[in-house]
Amino acid sequence: MSKKPISFGKISLNFTKAKEFNDKNEKKSPAGFGTFGRTPIQEQKEIEEIADDLESQHVEQVMGIKNFGKKAKNFNLDELVEQAKKTAQEANKKRLEAELNADRNSSSDDQVGNTIGPTLANVDQNPSKDDDEGLIGPLPPMSPDASKEQEEDKEEDSYDELSGSDDEEISLVNRIPNTHEVEMHHGSKAVIALAADPSGARLATGSIDYDVSFWDFAGMDSSMRSFRTLQPCENHPIKALQYSATGDSILVVSGSAQAKVLDRDGFEVLECVKGDQYITDMAKTKGHTASLNSGCWHPHIREEFMTCSQDGTLRLWLTENPKQQKSVIKPRQQGGLKTNPTACTFSRDGNTVACGCFDGSIQMWDHRKNFVNTTTLLRDAHQKQTEITSIAYSYLRQHLATRSNDDTLKLWDLRNFKKPIKVFADLFSRYEQTDCAFSPDDSMVFTGESLQRGQEVGKLIFWDTKTFEQVNTIEVSSSHVIKAMWHPKLNQIFVGCGNGVVKCYYDKKRSLRGAKLCIIKTHRKKDTIEVVSTQQIITPHALPLFRQEKLRTSKKKMEKERLDPVKSHRPDLPITSGQGGRVAASGSTLSSFVIRNLGLSKRVNDEQDPREAILKYAKDAEENPFWVAPAYKKTQPKPIFQGSDEEGPSDPKKSKTS
Repeated sequence: MSKKPISFGKISLNFTKAKEFNDKNEKKSPAGFGTFGRTPIQEQKEIEEIADDLESQHVEQVMGIKNFGKKAKNFNLDELVEQAKKTAQEANKKRLEAELNADRNSSSDDQVGNTIGPTLANVDQNPSKDDDEGLIGPLPPMSPDASKEQEEDKEEDSYDELSGSDDEEISLVNRIPNTHEVEMHHGSKAVIALAADPSGARLATGSIDYDVSFWDFAGMDSSMRSFRTLQPCENHPIKALQYSATGDSILVVSGSAQAKVLDRDGFEVLECVKGDQYITDMAKTKGHTASLNSGCWHPHIREEFMTCSQDGTLRLWLTENPKQQKSVIKPRQQGGLKTNPTACTFSRDGNTVACGCFDGSIQMWDHRKNFVNTTTLLRDAHQKQTEITSIAYSYLRQHLATRSNDDTLKLWDLRNFKKPIKVFADLFSRYEQTDCAFSPDDSMVFTGESLQRGQEVGKLIFWDTKTFEQVNTIEVSSSHVIKAMWHPKLNQIFVGCGNGVVKCYYDKKRSLRGAKLCIIKTHRKKDTIEVVSTQQIITPHALPLFRQEKLRTSKKKMEKERLDPVKSHRPDLPITSGQGGRVAASGSTLSSFVIRNLGLSKRVNDEQDPREAILKYAKDAEENPFWVAPAYKKTQPKPIFQGSDEEGPSDPKKSKTS
């Protein structure tokens, strides 16, 4: 008799079956209570496949998408490279065979046989040459249109790419783009601020006459007129302008204590706060307290810019918070007193803040640290008590150029910043904004020169940064040369002069876009439309009732003419009461109603002439008087009338005299 297995509901304990199962699967699963024990552990791949199937089923139930999340195909890179090599070899064989077949017509068969053998053998034996050349597969044939497009793209490249290998052969004089020039008239006073956006599409100029003009090269014609002129800082000269690194905003530094940021179209974005001028510690104020000298954007941080002022501080600002500066830098003199920074700039990498001060020193700070101690300090860089008008870094960040009102331009090596490597003297500067700059390839440094007594032409002078020889001199205009800027992308030089003229120099072959877009456009005159219009006589002191209204639409004009009975030829309307000199029918007016109710006359015909109606009763009135004559019948039976010669009675109001 077999034993009945113990069961707990649906769970049964069958010891015999469990023992047989454990004997068979001792390695796979440990002993347990029959089916209640552990399930055998499956391989990892099977578990992942089951999980993927469950996940795909869940995604299909939720999103209704099948075949969701398939794995990407795996490619064997070695096989692909080998296949590319084979195709390249076959293509080279076919190309060589085609060339040799073409040469057979002009050469003998022996020469061709001698050349085919080694060339094909070299292709078979040395497949590594193809790899060295970088050929992966057969190149598609180039159409003539595609080759033309590639040549045009090369021509439209930036100046940096154009100045690669070709510039080694071209002399320094020919690198200066001054074959052609264009004039732009800002105003009548000196242009002391000049800025171009990084793309070279727009130019901004600022002057002593408080105006900022915006020039759009794509929208201008050969007349070279600015599309907008405004005064962002009222009654303050514009000292510095600079576009941001992205070109979407422009920094305006004026003679006031508050710098402004405008957008590309000239509308104000923000204005920096003014500090408290009664606080002696400039670090405790939230902004500048004296007029600004210069300012610039950070080359890499889009929201940060810097300003320097006559209050003896440099301040870093963020466009997000114009109500308070980010940090304050206070340059010091030899004895620890404050000195005014006259020019400031960032290095090309943005890690250094540099300024030139009124005491002739050049001071630099590390942007990544606090601005307590200077990283570089040179006391006697220029003459004391003269403004350092400009400080500029080279593109390779090895040299520094400074311009001062001590009539010098000095070139410095940043690796040995103790003495200048070259001093260019006898450069008269009249303005505090006279600048200097490097060429885009750092081969030249240039600056402008102001007019002295006896001179007639302002000059822009270029020097070689290696040999320090004078490369070229451009005679700009009969006025001072203040601002000069060599745009690296356009390869064009913009110069601001003291007579309000901005000149643009370019090379017809090596310059791109910019002023070249404007000179080919002609000014189109608008066609005048002949319109016959009636003249309006306007009397300034006329009453509103008699003023002529200027009708904008023909509909209102027609409605007004419709109300005019003369112009619309409207027939006379029936009259219910007297108006316009016409009398209504009898009984409708007050006079006809009174006469009719008194019974003194028959029905009065109001439409007849009143004089004829009265004279009709003249004879009857003389024979039988009713109103006046009976009253004087006893006292004056015969009426006495006053003659024309007789004097009338005295005026009762006249005073009597004795």
